[in-house]
Amino acid sequence: MAAGDLLWDPTDREKAGSNLGHYVEWLREQEIGHFDDYDTLWNWSVTDLEGFWQSMWDYFDIESATPYERVLTNPAMPGARWFEGATVNYAGHILRVATDPANRARVALVGRSQTRARSEMTYGELAAAVARCRAGLQQLGVVAGDRVAAYLPHVPETIVAFLAATSMGAVWSTCAPEFGTRSVVDRFGQIEPKVLLVVDGYRFGDRVMDRVAEVAAIRAALPTVQTTVVLPYLDPDTARVPDAMTWDELLAAEPAAGAALFDPMPFTHPLYVLYSSGTTGLPKAIVHGHGGVTLEHHKLLGLFNDVKPEDRLFWFSTTGWMMWNYVLSTLLFGATLVCLDGNPLFPDALGLWTMAAEEKLTFFGGSAPYYVSCRKQGLDLADAGDLSAIRNVASTGAPLPPEAFDYLYEQLGSRLFLNSVSGGTDIASAFVGMTTLTPVWSGEMSRPYLGCKLEAFGPDGTAAPQGETGELVVTEPMPSMPVGFWNDPDGAKYRAAYFEDFPGVWRHGDWLSFTGHGSCVISGRSDATLNRGGVRLGTSEFYSVVEGLPEVADSLVVHLEDAGGTAGELLLFVVLQPGVELDDALRGKVTAALRADLSPRHVPDRMVAVAAVPRTLSGKKLELPVKRILQGAEADKVASKGSLANPESLSAFEEFARTR
Repeated sequence: MAAGDLLWDPTDREKAGSNLGHYVEWLREQEIGHFDDYDTLWNWSVTDLEGFWQSMWDYFDIESATPYERVLTNPAMPGARWFEGATVNYAGHILRVATDPANRARVALVGRSQTRARSEMTYGELAAAVARCRAGLQQLGVVAGDRVAAYLPHVPETIVAFLAATSMGAVWSTCAPEFGTRSVVDRFGQIEPKVLLVVDGYRFGDRVMDRVAEVAAIRAALPTVQTTVVLPYLDPDTARVPDAMTWDELLAAEPAAGAALFDPMPFTHPLYVLYSSGTTGLPKAIVHGHGGVTLEHHKLLGLFNDVKPEDRLFWFSTTGWMMWNYVLSTLLFGATLVCLDGNPLFPDALGLWTMAAEEKLTFFGGSAPYYVSCRKQGLDLADAGDLSAIRNVASTGAPLPPEAFDYLYEQLGSRLFLNSVSGGTDIASAFVGMTTLTPVWSGEMSRPYLGCKLEAFGPDGTAAPQGETGELVVTEPMPSMPVGFWNDPDGAKYRAAYFEDFPGVWRHGDWLSFTGHGSCVISGRSDATLNRGGVRLGTSEFYSVVEGLPEVADSLVVHLEDAGGTAGELLLFVVLQPGVELDDALRGKVTAALRADLSPRHVPDRMVAVAAVPRTLSGKKLELPVKRILQGAEADKVASKGSLANPESLSAFEEFARTR
């Protein structure tokens, strides 16, 4: 099948049975509006911002200890002010679910790990653990505004600590234990944490990853840390981190009789700090607020991921990727969240799918490169076990190519709801993806999400014609846009990051186009654009063709402009399958495929075989850092190696730059 082919069209029954269909009916019952299709609903949501976000507040029963003055006081970007006067607590909304008598016996968390045995935690047990952890943090002197940082994996204890800290208004931040010392200090050093939670190590597949030395180095570099709490994860019977409180000691505190479960916070009070990838200098420390995240995650997981209490949901992520923060909001709906710590390809390439069968998952989330890899390896998912419970598969991290769409429908059935989404750490959410009211077209994302005024801008700041690629911009504010950046008191860094090119308009840094049937195509990062003869080319379609060849396992393309910024040299780096050589025949095959499927402009000037494409720990290709290395920059200055999955891969590009 080709891009744009229809793969799934919701039946009337599927529409009515979805959460989004229920919301449309609720709008009708409340006499807010009668919307016959998604497009009229979306148009209302971005032209009547106050009416739409008021409906989100009411539909999801957002709790505030104090009344707000107005939904949107100032619509200007940056600086829009939402629900001023409201006092909201994100963790409080999860604890509301956890303490509901109807939910206490329901399983909230399933812990899957390659370090220890499988575990389960009910909502009642979750609420009790959070209360004890909160009391323990209070005994350590943690108060609202203090930072609690975690060097912990994706395990239930990390979620308990997150909810406990944020329930009292402390500001949360995480780095995954696979991050190197420098990467952790680059991040946590900016926010100056008071409490640091760590593990002694973990297992990644059958490999033992001891982190005691890294923990010592991190502690030494963070002088503001007053208490270190260690979760003895790798070696639970031995105290291997000196001068540290254990997790059990932290939770030994008993909450006072009648103690509050959470403290209401101003709408914009910092909830957590997320970080940009750190591929260019220090990572940006992006601050998200309680109110914005609470609203946005109710909207997106509830209406667009269609999460329901009976769901068993998994989305592969480490604690170093924004998707970890996002997937925790599963708990807002009383569903069961499956946490996995370890190598997703262990014991074999079917590892995640085998787990999905064992856990009877209804919702499976992963990254686009993961699904592409499954297809590339020719995995028959039926070999993993019974996957018939899966009704929803989600993808993010990069554009999902048409062949991956087709593969997932072939493997999992024609009534699968395949949800490819695009957003970012910057909004802790997504701008665009699928909806249960519109079709799924191969290689495309069905619609912009409600409340998101998504447009494609040309260089002059006007809308690009239909079918033409432009900068992905958002022209109206959203509540989950960052509160700001840490240590950016005048907002200068924040404005420069998103509002410099088009004043008053959020520029995200992706290429976007709209099709004739209203769907969206993301074609890569705009800062990694291939500009050939004045024609801008996205990288995602390039990879779809090159990596569609059986001889190619992975690829990365870079355009080095000349002084005028248009001609220059187009370089294609390929990772070949075992036993394959980059000979003239393969070069000709790649050239012919690009010329036929895309255009002569896509034909590279040079092809180079490399052992690996450098990627972040969340699987994103380092296009811009590689480009800068090839232009003469030092790798250490353009890429934070400790946050890369394969930092050694950069050496080949450094060597190529020296000898080019």
